[in-house]
Amino acid sequence: MRLRSVLCSVVSALSALALLSACGSGSTGASASGDKPLVGVDYPRSDTDFWNSYIKYTPEYGKELGLFLKTTNSQNDVAKLTANAQTFISQGVKGVAMAPQDTAAIAPSLAQLEAKKIPVVTVDTRPDSGKVFMVVRADNRAYGEKACQFLGTKLGGKGKVVMLQGDLSSINGRDRTGAFNACMKKNHPDIKVFGEATNWDGAVAAQKLKTDLTAHPDIKGIYMQSSFALSGTLQVLRQKGLLVDPKDKKHVFVVSNDDIPEELKSIAAGRIDATVSQPADQYAEYALYYLKAAIDGKTFEPGKTDHDSTIIKVRDGLLEDQLSAPLVTADGGTYGGVPSVKSDDTSLWGNNLG
Repeated sequence: MRLRSVLCSVVSALSALALLSACGSGSTGASASGDKPLVGVDYPRSDTDFWNSYIKYTPEYGKELGLFLKTTNSQNDVAKLTANAQTFISQGVKGVAMAPQDTAAIAPSLAQLEAKKIPVVTVDTRPDSGKVFMVVRADNRAYGEKACQFLGTKLGGKGKVVMLQGDLSSINGRDRTGAFNACMKKNHPDIKVFGEATNWDGAVAAQKLKTDLTAHPDIKGIYMQSSFALSGTLQVLRQKGLLVDPKDKKHVFVVSNDDIPEELKSIAAGRIDATVSQPADQYAEYALYYLKAAIDGKTFEPGKTDHDSTIIKVRDGLLEDQLSAPLVTADGGTYGGVPSVKSDDTSLWGNNLG
């Protein structure tokens, strides 16, 4: 495996190359061995296409890195995540990757793992407090800003849009919501935003969207903060007679977040108009990469990486690798100064699932 980021250890260039060559061998197996560090991976949920893709990618990269994986699924329940962390400690893991959906309530578990000197990498979310070795996520504020600029451009700076928010107990929901609202206020002040809390629940999102479209039939834009709302949104638009070609004046412009295959197909078919790619493959890859680095005693510092991302310092003792998350559209155009890639681009992970 080639060098993925800026290493700040005292390892020489030759020894680093030797280490990275060794990382390319080995695989997950029935039992841990001396050359396969045991690490725990908690999957946050398995009820969305995005997280099921992450679950698919994780063992592939574990094998590539020569790690032995123990996995659990906390099912969007912080109590289960706490119990799973205890299980990992009892199993003697050397590191833990997790994606806490409640970013405030995870602090006690992080403190326990820190006390045991077990490094933690969080994926997709950043804890509100507590220490982790690295946060692996895309810039979620950029998600909201890109969606804002796309819809603002399509609506000509005027009209009404619905934002189907995630869970505001999550840093992701707060980042996407705050950035979308701030961008609209600054760049498209004549667009009215109806913000709807959904708790990442597709049924709740569909019901609130239906209510909004009934009360405001002139709504022309929808921002779904995750693909969890895709199926319900399309169903509501179909029921309302609004699931029409983008050139039809009745068309409601829809932006999603994730890059799952169904979103890309929907963009190509004109059912939705854009998404922001959240890299499920790289979440799995770099979560395990940084765990391996932590076990090997590596350290990192803020700066550009060689995988099109930037490590930032969030607060003392907390770094975040902000992975690239491009806007995806049918035409690959630029919207409000934001460039996009075409939905059939082979670089998108959603176009490469087997």
